[in-house]
Amino acid sequence: MTEKPELMVMTTLRPQAMARLEDHCTLLRWDEAGDREDFLRCHGPGCRAVVTSGHVPLTRGMLDAMPDLRLVSCSSAGYDAFDADALAERGIALTNTSRALHDDVADTAMMLILAARRALVPAEAHVRSGAWARDGAFPLQRKVAGTQLGIVGMGTIGQSIATRAQAFGMQVAYWNRSPRDLPWPQVPDLVQLARDSDHLVAIVAGGEGTRGLISERVLEALGPEGLFVNVARGTVVDEAALIATLTDGRLGAAALDVYENEPAPDTRLTGLPNVLNYPHHASGTVETRDAMAGLAADNVVAFFAGAPLISPVDLGPR
Repeated sequence: MTEKPELMVMTTLRPQAMARLEDHCTLLRWDEAGDREDFLRCHGPGCRAVVTSGHVPLTRGMLDAMPDLRLVSCSSAGYDAFDADALAERGIALTNTSRALHDDVADTAMMLILAARRALVPAEAHVRSGAWARDGAFPLQRKVAGTQLGIVGMGTIGQSIATRAQAFGMQVAYWNRSPRDLPWPQVPDLVQLARDSDHLVAIVAGGEGTRGLISERVLEALGPEGLFVNVARGTVVDEAALIATLTDGRLGAAALDVYENEPAPDTRLTGLPNVLNYPHHASGTVETRDAMAGLAADNVVAFFAGAPLISPVDLGPR
C-alpha cells in the first residue's frame, strides 16, 4: 500500500471534509498540539501541504519550519492572517473558498441593507414590547428600490451583491483596485463613489493593502443619510473614524458583520443606536460551511494527485 502524504492540519474542518482528508493523508494535528511550536519544529520538515483557516496566523517563521511546503489550502475566503509576501517569495500555492460562500455573504449584505433601512430590530422590539398598541405606529423609514448602491471590491462576492441589488431595483456602481469588464460603472475615486451612493458596501480582501481603506473622508462623503455596510474585514475601515462619524452625525448609519477586534468589538461602536450588529456570520449556514470545508479538502486531494488546483489565489507580484 502506498504511504499517505503528510498534511499539516492547523484548523479542524467540518466532519465530512476531515474524513475525506483522513482517507487521503496522514494528518499532523498541529491544531490539537499542546506545544505547537515544538510540534511544527518536529513535523514541519518534509510536510508539503497545510490546511488552515484565514483566522489562524501563518507567519514567516512558521513557514521557515516547513521548508518543503508547496500548498496552503485555506478553508475561508480571507487570508489576511497569512504572510502572503512570504508565500509568494517561496512559490507556495494558496487556495481559498470564495466560490463556496459568495451566495451567503451576498445574501447577508442585502439583509443588512434592508434591516438597517427598515429598522428591523427596533421595529421588532416595537411589536414585542407592546409599544405598537401603547404608542401607535412605528416611524416611517427609507425606501431601498431606486437608491444607489456603491460596492467597494468587485470580486465574486461583490458581483453577487450587485446582481441581488439590481433585483431590488437599486442602481449599482463600484470601486475596485484593478479594472474589471463588468456591466456596472466603475468609479475610480472611492470618495466620489461614496458621495454618489446611498449605501456603501465593503467587500474587499483584508490585510495591510486595504487597512483603513474606508477612511474618514469616505465616511463623510457617504453623509448623514448614508449607510455603511461591512461584510469584508474590520481592518478595511478606520474604526475610530467610523465611531466618530456615526456619533456626531456625519454618517447616518452602519450595518456590520465584521469588526476590528473580534469577538469583543469596541462597545463604543456596537452600542450606538445607529449601528446594526451581526457576529461575523455571513457564511454561517450548514450548507456553506460544509461546502467551504469540502473545497479546502478537494484542493488538498488535487494537489497530492498532481491535478490542477480548484480555487487558486493569485498572489501577484510581490
